[in-house]
Amino acid sequence: MLMTLIQKEIMHHVLSVRFVALLLMCILLIPLTLSISYRKYSQNLTAYQESVKRERTEAKENPPNAQNPNTEVSKLFLKPTPLSVFANGLTEVLPTYLGMTRNGVRQGSTGLTQASLAYVLGNLDFLFIVGTVFSLLALLFTFDAVAGEKEAGTLRINLSNSLPRDMFLWSKLIGGYIVFVVPFLVSFLLGLLILVGQGFPLGEFGIAAPVLGLTLIALLYIAVFFAIGMFISVYLDSSKTALMVAFTFWVFAVLIAPRGAFVVAKLISPTQTHQVVYTEKMTLRNNLTKDQQEKFDKKVRETLGLNFHMTPETEKSLDEIRKPIDEEFRLKFQNQTNKIDKEYQRQKDRQEQVGEMLSRIAPTSSLIYSAINLTQTGKLKRDLYFQTGERYYSQLDDSYFSEISDNALEQILQMANRLNNSSESETEKILPPPTLTEPTLSDTLRRSVVDVFLLGFFGLTFTMMAFLKFFRSDI
Repeated sequence: MLMTLIQKEIMHHVLSVRFVALLLMCILLIPLTLSISYRKYSQNLTAYQESVKRERTEAKENPPNAQNPNTEVSKLFLKPTPLSVFANGLTEVLPTYLGMTRNGVRQGSTGLTQASLAYVLGNLDFLFIVGTVFSLLALLFTFDAVAGEKEAGTLRINLSNSLPRDMFLWSKLIGGYIVFVVPFLVSFLLGLLILVGQGFPLGEFGIAAPVLGLTLIALLYIAVFFAIGMFISVYLDSSKTALMVAFTFWVFAVLIAPRGAFVVAKLISPTQTHQVVYTEKMTLRNNLTKDQQEKFDKKVRETLGLNFHMTPETEKSLDEIRKPIDEEFRLKFQNQTNKIDKEYQRQKDRQEQVGEMLSRIAPTSSLIYSAINLTQTGKLKRDLYFQTGERYYSQLDDSYFSEISDNALEQILQMANRLNNSSESETEKILPPPTLTEPTLSDTLRRSVVDVFLLGFFGLTFTMMAFLKFFRSDI
């Protein structure tokens, strides 16, 4: 009997206008969006390769003058990931490179500097289609599943026969879900075939596994909105009222809650901007440099007097005076900048945690977080990027920046030595940027467990409430 009811429900949806709309959305949106996203990724990859090549050439031809504390002696570029084809994530808001200066790590420009208007209008990618478009279509498929039959009077006739209520409701859910996901999966498969034809490395395990996980999460997310639509349809007697409630819920869950949560987080836990932090470091260095110079001059007067001549012995004495003072102030600057960075990071982490926690009241947020983790365009990739930049800066600070003095006299001597040395020898002193490692599949799965659990929780909760209400309804 259940199979017969499911088949009847499938035929009902297939012959409806909404199924035609679903087919058009699937056929037009998914393959076209994936194809366009892959072209955009290819352009970003070419830009990345050209930037790395240009940076290496410029470093050889014109070695940077690190005596200027704001000069970027090296850059760690962010390589685009192929999985950004499915979810743009944080790709456009992350800096294209991290510049290494004596004042610390300076962030380069972001993709928004070239596409700010497009960013305002929003990104059209696979994640947007699933999270926004298909969630609304799922509600449109189910808002009148029960309410419509109540209005038509067919529900009372059906239940007057020996038809269990749970079987009736399951047929509505399963039949509608099958009709919905089959065109979705077919169009997604077509989109993947187009990507492979364009050169997308789907055959690699590191690519295929996240794509499979993304597919399963998308199916779970659609099931959640099917359960929500069924819940609304069971609780209301009018199809018009059910449609209004379903649309209102969609606006809140998809458009308002994920964004509003971080607006509230900024009010609850405000933080400084990165530019303010960098300016604070510059001010700190200038103050310490002034104190360092005063201490050096005082020590020279105490040791050599006011009038002395530059001889090899004098230069040796000055060097002996300078080195401990330079090391003292270098460590002092390093310790205080570490405190500034830690406080800034603590504020950012707290604000983000508050925003994440509040946004998870909507299932759309759980879909987004799990999807951008799987596609390596989310928080995990961002954290690895900045952590790699900090480690690279520490290595440069120990091996290169520590040898550069802020003393004016010493800077003149270092510049003279720099002019005498070849550009190749100066460039070789700067460690090359490390390779940015990709998040492992186990890390992405572990980060996504909470969001997958929440999606399952939403789906089960709304399904149970729909069944309980339907069993207790007086029809």
